[in-house]
Amino acid sequence: MLDLNLPPFNINVKKTDGRLSVFDRLRRKFVTLTPEEWVRQHFINYLITEKGYPQALIANEIQINLNNQKRRCDSIVYDKTISPLVIVEYKSPDVEITQAVFDQIVRYNIVLKVKYLIVSNGLSHYCCRMDYSTQTFEYLADIPTYKEL
Repeated sequence: MLDLNLPPFNINVKKTDGRLSVFDRLRRKFVTLTPEEWVRQHFINYLITEKGYPQALIANEIQINLNNQKRRCDSIVYDKTISPLVIVEYKSPDVEITQAVFDQIVRYNIVLKVKYLIVSNGLSHYCCRMDYSTQTFEYLADIPTYKEL
């Protein structure tokens, strides 16, 4: 798999019936290894080991209901009261982060109303802080630590 702009770590990959799988430490099971999943596993590791996000407060593939349609958020980070705090959307490294990608995560946020939105393709990472009182958002220079959220 491609080198990412994220810290390397000892990722658990196995091959079964000719297909590669990666162990998802949050879902506690092996999942099909796709380029997007490669990004997810590295980014989750980064949040936990480098930014101090508690593993127990992060969940992958969370279903939401948006306009009577079922959608899945790639990852959600919760606060200590188990309220959604951050939505993270992952893309494959070969997918450019465009306005359409942000539009997708903003649609999810209509339901969740989190304080932070993060988008990463493993090479570029973007984080915005939402301000609901002024109906604006601010791009941050770096991904905040969990304590800074």
